[in-house]
Amino acid sequence: MTAPKMRNIGPKSAAWLRQVGLRTREDLEAAGPVDAYMRVRRAGFRPSLNLLYALEGALLDCHWQEVPEARRQQLVEAAEAAIADLPPPRGRPAAGPVTTTVHQEDAPAPPDFPATDDDD
Repeated sequence: MTAPKMRNIGPKSAAWLRQVGLRTREDLEAAGPVDAYMRVRRAGFRPSLNLLYALEGALLDCHWQEVPEARRQQLVEAAEAAIADLPPPRGRPAAGPVTTTVHQEDAPAPPDFPATDDDD
């Protein structure tokens, strides 16, 4: 996919799409904008939501800023749902709240100080 072939798709986006197997308009139509966006994310790239809007605009043959706000919101909600279903990154546990609990038997003993005249 190259910029002259599809509206809104610049060289970087076209390269990402090629690398995830989306080489033609027909490939993009078959995948849809959310699946195409998710393929790019799963490949390890870090696209912004502008790519999502650009893909929709490419399919509608309009500038990405002309995609109606209601449709943009639908796309974002669908992408967020798909992102939530992704497994955690390899080698790193899923993020969660961190708490520390110290049990009395695990607590370090206070240091021994030498006796002074004040201790009597």
